[in-house]
Amino acid sequence: MDGVKHEAPGAREAAGPTVGGAGAYTLAHLSDPHLSTLEGVRVRELVNKRVLGYLSWRRRRSLEHRPEVLQALVRDLEVIVPEHIVVTGDLTHLGLPTEFEQVSAWLKGLAGPLDLTVIPGNHEAYVSVPAGRTLALWGPYMASDPAHQAEERFPSLRVRGPLALIGLSSASPTAPFMASGRMGARQLARLRGLLAETGRRGLIRVLMVHHPPTADVVGWRKRLVDAEALRAIIKELGVELVLHGHAHRPVCSEMDTPRGRAPVLGVPSASAAGTRPGRHAQYHLYRFTPNARELQVTVRGYRPAQQGFATETVQHLTLPGQGAAF
Repeated sequence: MDGVKHEAPGAREAAGPTVGGAGAYTLAHLSDPHLSTLEGVRVRELVNKRVLGYLSWRRRRSLEHRPEVLQALVRDLEVIVPEHIVVTGDLTHLGLPTEFEQVSAWLKGLAGPLDLTVIPGNHEAYVSVPAGRTLALWGPYMASDPAHQAEERFPSLRVRGPLALIGLSSASPTAPFMASGRMGARQLARLRGLLAETGRRGLIRVLMVHHPPTADVVGWRKRLVDAEALRAIIKELGVELVLHGHAHRPVCSEMDTPRGRAPVLGVPSASAAGTRPGRHAQYHLYRFTPNARELQVTVRGYRPAQQGFATETVQHLTLPGQGAAF
């Protein structure tokens, strides 16, 4: 990626990750924790696409997504104390109402709704379920600021420090063996207005969507169906940073904007034990500096021997446009 500078993996380990600092704002990004236990699942709850997900969990995924890894990540965040945390989807596995209840309790232990933003992933829409028993339980963590609340929950807008956190939902029920996402024309139409407004205000616009919006990150079965329409809007109206999950591996790509190319960053699963090479748990710390164009990205990864997280790399990116000083 143009404008990226790297430091050696151990360069800052002795002193810990560089976060905060004079005039800086730090955002933590994690995704795909799949934190459900699936204990006590009843047979009648699996008479649909969920039976395939349940079998996958029992055969493989329960070995990959480990509660002890996620617990270590939470402990790490308690030490670092970023200004805000975002979770870009797939907090459940089968999208069962009991899973949403488990996640709701976990979110309350992680941070309050003002300090934590959540968007859904495809596993939250495994099958069609009334929102009152599912996503409504996470409402305080997804809601827009009062001035921007609308009948439709997404896109959401939360202004935190110098950032405009704009959340999209690509969660939609799909056929068996499919894990694609779709935002829809109504959501994209509202996004145009939010990007234009926050751009005029000089905010650093951080767009969050579960599915990767750039091409060739995942296969067609897992793609974002209307990604091209999203890229066209961003090319016209701009954004400074795009965050996603879904791929279960590190992703660093770019998108065109009117004022340069914006970084598009994806993180692996926050609970991955690393049974597959390059797929161990990581999360990112984004440190926004006062001149609003410099972004420090600290990658924190799970180390089984220490049963904790440590800094793996520190990257320096350049955001598009001039932005606003803060």
